[in-house]
Amino acid sequence: MKSLTALLLAAVLTAGILTACSQKGAAASPPAPAPQPASSVQTAPPAQTAPAGQPAPASGEISGDEALAIALANASVPEADAYNVKVERDGDNGIPIWDIEFETEYGDYDFEVAISGGRIVGADYEVDEEWLDRLSRHGGGPLSAGQAQDIVAAKAPDASSFLIREEHSDGRLCYEGEAYGDDIKYEFELDAATGVIYDWNADLRR
Repeated sequence: MKSLTALLLAAVLTAGILTACSQKGAAASPPAPAPQPASSVQTAPPAQTAPAGQPAPASGEISGDEALAIALANASVPEADAYNVKVERDGDNGIPIWDIEFETEYGDYDFEVAISGGRIVGADYEVDEEWLDRLSRHGGGPLSAGQAQDIVAAKAPDASSFLIREEHSDGRLCYEGEAYGDDIKYEFELDAATGVIYDWNADLRR
């Protein structure tokens, strides 16, 4: 009887000791941090700022000086060579234009440049033949018809149809012909030795 009582008492003491140790270990271990949810907020990119500078006019109009620069470039005339320059507002076939005239030592030039956009809608000039003869002495070999067409196409970028024929004028090899854009007809004479277009006409087709 005494042995059974002793065994029961030992069992109770052992259970109590184990319970106390378990509670002590649980108190010593800090709780694990709760997982943080991923943020669903997206950071917006920085706003784009407008470029600095003055905005272009809504109508796209060009000034008289700009129109003159366009005409000189198309005619391959340096600004220093031009004199008696006239730039006036006018109209052609309902299109507001800058009517441009200027003279050089080697020819007189007339251009019509659209005020809106700067497109050349008319041109007429003829180079002095004596000046061309002097220039031809320093020219290279004669150009082919294909090379002549390339020169005309660079001068009339809207042209898509070309008619070119070889001619001889006062012993000079040249190319004459026409080119056609959407609404402009071009007529030209080009010196084969120099590549100079010495007679040029551009007209709106009504």
